[in-house]
Amino acid sequence: MGGFFQELAKKLAERWVALLLVPGALVVVGALLGARLGHAHALDWTAAARHVSDAVTWFGRRSGGAQAAVVAGVLGAAAAVGLVVQAVAGVTRRVFLGEWPVRPLARWRTRRRRSRWLRLVARRHELEAVRPRGEPEQRAVDAAAARVNALAPAEPGRPTWMGDRVHALESAARDRSGLDLTFAWPRLWLVLPETARTEITAAHAAFAAGVAVASWAWPPVVLGVLWWPALPVGLVVGLAGWARSRAAIADLTALAEAAVDLHGRDLGAALGVVEEGAAGPLTPEEGDAITALVRKGR
Repeated sequence: MGGFFQELAKKLAERWVALLLVPGALVVVGALLGARLGHAHALDWTAAARHVSDAVTWFGRRSGGAQAAVVAGVLGAAAAVGLVVQAVAGVTRRVFLGEWPVRPLARWRTRRRRSRWLRLVARRHELEAVRPRGEPEQRAVDAAAARVNALAPAEPGRPTWMGDRVHALESAARDRSGLDLTFAWPRLWLVLPETARTEITAAHAAFAAGVAVASWAWPPVVLGVLWWPALPVGLVVGLAGWARSRAAIADLTALAEAAVDLHGRDLGAALGVVEEGAAGPLTPEEGDAITALVRKGR
């Protein structure tokens, strides 16, 4: 067991260095350099090289104890940056999922998405009404349906694309199966087979990783107040994290919807609402009965 814990500590240390210390140290170095260059000499590489050379010379002239103190200070500042980024990851997640604290802005954005979605649905219905229907017409209908689903699988209820993926999952479970996932999901999770839980956990971990990457955009954006080249760096990092999170949330919601379809009856059977061994998705009546049971009057 001692060897196991030593190996675990080693892996945790490596992960801490990779996730927090290295990017945090880059932010600290960028902040120190940016503070010296400022906006006026932001891209003056000669001045940047001179500042770095002066810093190295100054560091080399210090005593061993002073050098250790400087290194410890830089590492401490890097760790502090990493911890702050971890703390604001929750903010990044809420932004991505459309849980915006500025309610008027969230409502305005949601209305715009809903209006666009309804126009696309109306266009699809117009194409479906064309008679006779041949292959070209069907391709047009399929393309219109793809545009609708690309915006949102159900009528938008959140101000962001990722938020509407979660909203569509909740809406589909409620409207088609009668399940309120806010209360039913923890119970469904406990009856899912191990393979389903593994896949969903991996998708959730991918989403969390995307949020973590995007959260590292905040320090360069703040640093951009002192040194503008940090702003495009923050933009690139934020876009990379956003793209990873978007792909992961699509996989996560698709897997969760599949879990409801394939294993909703397992939950119903475990709760005594559905006959044991019954096959197929839940009916709205069965889902309503499950919801009434798990909500417990709440």
